[in-house]
Amino acid sequence: MFLLKKIAAPFLFPVPLSLLFALSGLFLLFFTRRRRTGKVLVAVGILIFAPLSFDQISSKIISPLEQRYGAYSPSISGNVSDPVKYVAVLGGGHASDPSLPVTSQLSRASLLRLVEGIRVYRKNPGSKMILSGGAVFDPVPEAKTLADSAQVLGVKGDDIIMESDSKDTKDQARFIKKIVGGNRFVLVTSASHMPRAMALFRKLGMDPIPAPAGHLAKKSKELSPGQFFPSAGSLQKSERAVYEYLGILWARLRGQI
Repeated sequence: MFLLKKIAAPFLFPVPLSLLFALSGLFLLFFTRRRRTGKVLVAVGILIFAPLSFDQISSKIISPLEQRYGAYSPSISGNVSDPVKYVAVLGGGHASDPSLPVTSQLSRASLLRLVEGIRVYRKNPGSKMILSGGAVFDPVPEAKTLADSAQVLGVKGDDIIMESDSKDTKDQARFIKKIVGGNRFVLVTSASHMPRAMALFRKLGMDPIPAPAGHLAKKSKELSPGQFFPSAGSLQKSERAVYEYLGILWARLRGQI
């Protein structure tokens, strides 16, 4: 089921889906007599691809996810009698290439989550960092790459706990629960991923303090020329939003949230 989910989901992302329609349409146009159907499929492919390439549209799609939880500040967790004991950082992808600096082996999402996790960790003296992520499509567990990067960025090795058995967010919630027990902890993940992550953790009876990271939709006080042109960055935002909405739907269908 896990592999099926990972293989099937990308076909619903904006780029693969639009290309699937467009290429199918081109095939019908050039190699069959079903020209009208071919034209329709090409048009559908363009209509999926083009709007999602613009910042105004992609930002509106992802903003409801990213704005669900505000930025972390010490005042949120400022309970002196029950301080934060753990800062859990969820991995978001890596590639263990020893020819690269360890921080470059992390995906952009993972690196931004780790940086925010370190900021939160330093705001809570005495806390421990839980770095979560298993070996899914890479022989090295992501938790190991996160831990190596954290130490390079100044975190003490004694303050790091690696959770290297999980394959997805549902697993991460289950394994992290065994580590934190009933202690207060901060959950760090991408802003767009935070609603789904919080729902999965709460389903297991936990109530983490959210610390969203790596926001993709950012408000600008002034207009820039780039806002009026399609871009790969806007497509990335659209893809990320689609990924999370599909993840939420899947989790609900399976009764996980």
